[in-house]
Amino acid sequence: MTEYQIEANTRRCAVSGRELKPGEKYYSVLTDEAGKFQRRDYSCECWQGAPAGAFSFWAGRIPAADDSRRPKIDDEMLLDCFQRLEGESDAGRVNFRYVVALLLMRRKRFRFEEARLEGEQEYLVLRCVKSGQIYRVVNPLLSEAEMAAVQEEVFKVLGWH
Repeated sequence: MTEYQIEANTRRCAVSGRELKPGEKYYSVLTDEAGKFQRRDYSCECWQGAPAGAFSFWAGRIPAADDSRRPKIDDEMLLDCFQRLEGESDAGRVNFRYVVALLLMRRKRFRFEEARLEGEQEYLVLRCVKSGQIYRVVNPLLSEAEMAAVQEEVFKVLGWH
C-alpha cells in the first residue's frame, strides 16, 4: 500500500511561518509532488488563491484551545477530491478514492446502488443524491488494517486529525 506521509496541520502559515491562532481562518492546499500528496496551510493575509497545479484546496478554522470536537466536514471539498481522483490507477490513490467514497456514503451524499463484478474487479456503483450522477468506484478489497491506515491518511490529508 502507498504511504502518503503527509504531515499533520502544523498550524503555521507556509508563506510567513507565523503561527495560526485559535479561531483564525486559514486555507489548506493539497498538491501532488512527485506522486505524493503534500498539504500546506496559509493564513488569510498570505492567501493569494490556490497555486498552479493544486489538486484541491479548502478553507478551515483553527479550533479553539478548549475545543476537542473534530472540525466540520466539508462535503463539497470531499466530493471535489473524490471526482479529481477518478480514473487514477495508482493503488494508493484508488484506495484513497474508495475511502472518500465511503465517507460520502456515510454523510448521505452518495447512495449505494449495487456492486458489480467485471472480470476480476469489483466496483461499487454509487449515485450522488444531489445531482443523480452515477459513479463507479473500484473496491480495492482492503483488509481491516489497510482500511484503518488509509482512513487515517485521509483524515491527516484533510486536517481532521
